[in-house]
Amino acid sequence: MTASVAAALAGFAPRLPLAVAYSGGADSTALLLACVERWPGQVRAIHVHHGLQAAADGFEHHCRERCAQWAVPLVICHVQAQPMPGQSPEDAARHARYKALAEAARTSWPADGVLEVAVGQHADDQIETVLLALSRGAGLPGLAGMPACWDRHGVRFHRPWLGVAGEDLRAWLRARGVDWIEDPTNADARYTRNRIRRELLPALQACFPQIRSTLARSAGHAAEAQRLLAELAQQDLAATGDPPRIKALQQLSPERRSNALRHWLRQVAGRAPSSAQLGELASQIEACRTRGHGIRVRAAAGFVEREQDVLRYRPTL
Repeated sequence: MTASVAAALAGFAPRLPLAVAYSGGADSTALLLACVERWPGQVRAIHVHHGLQAAADGFEHHCRERCAQWAVPLVICHVQAQPMPGQSPEDAARHARYKALAEAARTSWPADGVLEVAVGQHADDQIETVLLALSRGAGLPGLAGMPACWDRHGVRFHRPWLGVAGEDLRAWLRARGVDWIEDPTNADARYTRNRIRRELLPALQACFPQIRSTLARSAGHAAEAQRLLAELAQQDLAATGDPPRIKALQQLSPERRSNALRHWLRQVAGRAPSSAQLGELASQIEACRTRGHGIRVRAAAGFVEREQDVLRYRPTL
């Protein structure tokens, strides 16, 4: 292995057996093969078939061939993600993919107890994520980038390649004579991520050769600060009640109130509100000083409404 690939695998200690999200691309191919070499007989593969492009059936066929070659049990998941109001198709597909991966890991090998899944995003993906967040004026959750480890849908997910450049993974595969699939959408300049990868990143690297490590360090600082804000929000929500009482929210400073509301909505709605939605909600809470003052603000995929002295989130049906 190259040093970076070896170091990443040396620091990766999941509970076995492990499932690997296997798309057939270079990143997931390197992840699957490296895990198979390290933990023979303890690795499973999950391929998510989105059906979003004509080449999807070819991806599945390639993954079946490689898993048969490496004696890796493979499960194919077919998903069709429908975006919720205000949600992009890409975001809907991502949520559907992780839900499918978790369900497949939990149910496909019940005797094995697979509860950990590794996915193949690498250092370049992390940089693209942070730059996209900067371009959108994101707060700390966006600037923190992608976490290396997190829990969702009853499964623990891992990203062991976040410190490894994509080209290092390709070089490792080429040294082994292993091929992979190139997703044709990766060359489509209509996607902002592709323009960042092909145009912006080379320019940034020419000016700042250490841009990968410095942006990763900044993302780590943002993640640490976000964890502190989450702890503060949990303390404030414990004091305001569940659901939160309006008068208790009014006792908080505007900054703590917004932080608590963002955290609460992420819990009950599954995603945070936009800045405009959060600002409107905070404004209406501040103005709610009489019994007859109503509150109804769109947030995420529903509405926050006043119910007597508390707030309720009601998803749009």
